[in-house]
Amino acid sequence: MSPVTRREFLKTTLAAGTIVTAAALPLEAERRTAFDKVALGNSGVRATRLAFGTGTNNGYIQAALGQKEFSRLIAYAYDRGIRFFETAEAYMTPAMLGEALKPYPRESYVLMNKVTTDDGNPHQRFDSLLRTSQTEYFDIMLLHWQHSADWVETTKRWQEGVDAFQSQKKIVARGASVHGLPALRQVPGDTWLQIAMIRMNHKGTRMDGPTFMDSDNPANRDEVVAHVHQVKKEGMGVVSMKLVGGGDFENSHSDRAAAMRFAFQTAHVDAVTVGFKNTQEIDEAISNLNLALA
Repeated sequence: MSPVTRREFLKTTLAAGTIVTAAALPLEAERRTAFDKVALGNSGVRATRLAFGTGTNNGYIQAALGQKEFSRLIAYAYDRGIRFFETAEAYMTPAMLGEALKPYPRESYVLMNKVTTDDGNPHQRFDSLLRTSQTEYFDIMLLHWQHSADWVETTKRWQEGVDAFQSQKKIVARGASVHGLPALRQVPGDTWLQIAMIRMNHKGTRMDGPTFMDSDNPANRDEVVAHVHQVKKEGMGVVSMKLVGGGDFENSHSDRAAAMRFAFQTAHVDAVTVGFKNTQEIDEAISNLNLALA
């Protein structure tokens, strides 16, 4: 007797009036992976849970690969299923990333950039960033490195600039990356933010503390997690960084795996960005994330 296919099983049981529960279906139907496209809060953007970060040591690590090797690495990540790529104006990599992504349909991936909120002209800056990245729009634009308690007020004109580019569909979703508890504490309740980029790992390594400094703050880890839970309740998407402890976990696979578990099982972030310099690191991050979701 030939084996019954899943489709035939469903057809037969439904015709017989049998209720098919999720528990009766193969486990593969429910398995979550690093490559699932998930909603980043109510922003309207859906991205893979794993993002390719290009800002290791402000992008110097990725830039040192050279364009050819960097493009090969981006191609490897894309072929594996990563569809979320992250850079920043302050990094060495926006132009390199734009060049590396040229072979792929623009609608097939999510591109996140971060703007430096200095004394420049927001409109001119965003136009320049679009040209540098060789794209007509950014899926996500973050106000980069917000690190003071008054950042919401001091960046108003940058917020207005983002709003203007959103109205032109040159930016899809808006947000901020924050450093330090004084800045992070302003995120819950902020109605302008759609996406928050928040540092996260199980040890509190180079995570938020009393100042914006990249220091170890294990005592403040639980407060950071509480803020993540709150902003997610408010409909914000959360993308986390520092999954390798800013490089401190580079020689500890157990810490890298534990950081991924903590981000998804305890903090319940939507997505994470990890800086890669070779294919082995990409494969490991995919494996760690899939295990964290199991």
